[in-house]
Parts: sequence; C-alpha cells; structure tokens
Amino acid sequence: MATVPGETQARDGRILTSAIARIADFWGLTNAKLGAVLGLSAATISRLRAGKAELDPASKSFEAGQFLLRLFRSLDALLGSDDLAARSWLATPNLDLDARPIDMIDSFKGLMTVCDYVDAHRARV
Repeated sequence: MATVPGETQARDGRILTSAIARIADFWGLTNAKLGAVLGLSAATISRLRAGKAELDPASKSFEAGQFLLRLFRSLDALLGSDDLAARSWLATPNLDLDARPIDMIDSFKGLMTVCDYVDAHRARV
C-alpha cells in the first residue's frame, strides 16, 4: 500500500518532534531555550515534549528543528556520542565563532552558522 503525502508529512512531524525532544533532554535545554531555537513559546515546547503537539512540516520551526538535528548528529559523530562533551562544547566560548555556540543557536542564522562550522570541522578530521 502506497503512503500518501499527507501521511508522510504527519509521520515526519512525529519523528522530528520526538528527536528534538530527545536532543533537548541530552543537552539539558529548557523549554524556554528550545522554544527560542525553534521560534515557539515555552508552553508549546512543553506540549511537544509531552507528545501532545507536533512540529508542522510546513513551518519554519520544523526547518529549525531539522538544523538542530543536523547539529546534534554532527557533534555526536565528531565527539564519539559523548553527550557531556557536546554540552560542554556548546557552552564554551568559541574563538572562531566569537561566541558560545549555545547562545548563537537562538537565531536561525546562528544555528546555520554553528551547523556549518561543525560540518566544516568534521570534514577536516
């Protein structure tokens, strides 16, 4: 049986929402912080984490979530799946970025910059 586009998008929303909730747990992101990253309120993030809401695949929040997942996967590969090391890297001032990466990811541009930085570093390793 073929999957229709609406079902695929709904499944994508569920999967990304679940992944983002797990990333937030691994990195110790508060609802307010995750909300800032995704452009959503802390209350909406609370509902997402509780499984009572999902990211809409047609939204900017979904796109930001995809970049957050990309950052998580890149750091995970670079740091050998060490969540504490990833949290430390995010919280430490970075001379190349001239900021703490965790502070940069609140804006879409900053999130993309941090993703590109980590991906470039991975390419050199």
